[in-house]
Amino acid sequence: MRPNIVSEAGWQTRVGQWWEGIPFLTSSIVIVCGVIYLVCLLVGYDSFVEVCFLPSAVLSKFQAYRIYTSVIFHGSMLHVMFNMMALVPLGSELERIMGSVRLLYIIVLLATTNAILHLLIAAVVAYNPFYGYVYLMNECAIGFSGILFSMIVIETSLSGAQYRSVFGLFNVPAKWYAWILLIVFQLLMSNVSLLGHLCGILSGFAYIYGAFNIVIPATSFYSSIEGCSWLSACVRRPKFILCTGGNTSGYIPTYSTHNTTSGELLSGNIWRNLSSWMPQRQSSPAQTIEDGRFPGRGRTLGSSQENSSANYDSSLQTRLLDNNSPERGIAGTILEPQSESQSVVAVERTTQQYQASEEDVKSLTAMGFERVKSK
Repeated sequence: MRPNIVSEAGWQTRVGQWWEGIPFLTSSIVIVCGVIYLVCLLVGYDSFVEVCFLPSAVLSKFQAYRIYTSVIFHGSMLHVMFNMMALVPLGSELERIMGSVRLLYIIVLLATTNAILHLLIAAVVAYNPFYGYVYLMNECAIGFSGILFSMIVIETSLSGAQYRSVFGLFNVPAKWYAWILLIVFQLLMSNVSLLGHLCGILSGFAYIYGAFNIVIPATSFYSSIEGCSWLSACVRRPKFILCTGGNTSGYIPTYSTHNTTSGELLSGNIWRNLSSWMPQRQSSPAQTIEDGRFPGRGRTLGSSQENSSANYDSSLQTRLLDNNSPERGIAGTILEPQSESQSVVAVERTTQQYQASEEDVKSLTAMGFERVKSK
């Protein structure tokens, strides 16, 4: 007989479950960046100066393709692994909130704005009349980390957390989290683009403050794209997340604390409250609000138990009140008016039951049990 052995799942099962939990767009970006790096590694391609974001080449030769090729190419195995491992939690959370198509549009928008800010800052620093520093114009930036810094700013704003942990070592205020990460990476890692990460942070803050609202379409735009026939194969995928609405203007929601300053109140028409987007952990039965992102009436896991207990309490109170009425007997049954024949039958049944009980007592006494009267 084999003993009962409980074994943990193998690493293949764990990796498979972890991968299945990653939404469609986030996993697609991981695959694209990983495949591009492996192909470059196999064919021996290392001329990243041709695909990186080089401000001087973009301005002089109008090589706008560098804005997007610099995002999907990486310089080393550690570089691509670190960026993709950071993308998985950030991209998964944002994709579940926004939807796959909306997040793709946001990533393209962030890549474009990061490049524009990169060009402006590099040009100002290089060609200012006071002190020209041309190094930034010839800096070759590559990798997905610029967009990751934008996602960090957006996700921190959406979460509403007051503090964030830096690599599990210490906690910092959430509003300074991206800036502290920028400093930590510059101190710990060499050959890191300070301007690329800085532009990512600036783009993230500009996005959550509503500076890009004019170029963000409404929800119907994303829904029309999801309804296209050429995208039907992707939409049918289990991990594809539809943009079901919830934010009719298409603007990203922003988190606002209760301690709102006067400057925040003036710009309140632009900012959106996070509470309409983020799922609540607890819900009151009295507050039942329809959410466009989740059709139907949502509820927490314990709501059915709370409702059933509330119904039980109300019915119990009703029965207790009814029991106190004079029309009920000792056992809580209603004493309805009975005819004379029905009363006689009821008395005979009670007498028979009493006689049966007396016979049982006599038999038990004959067996040696003592007969004790209750007080």
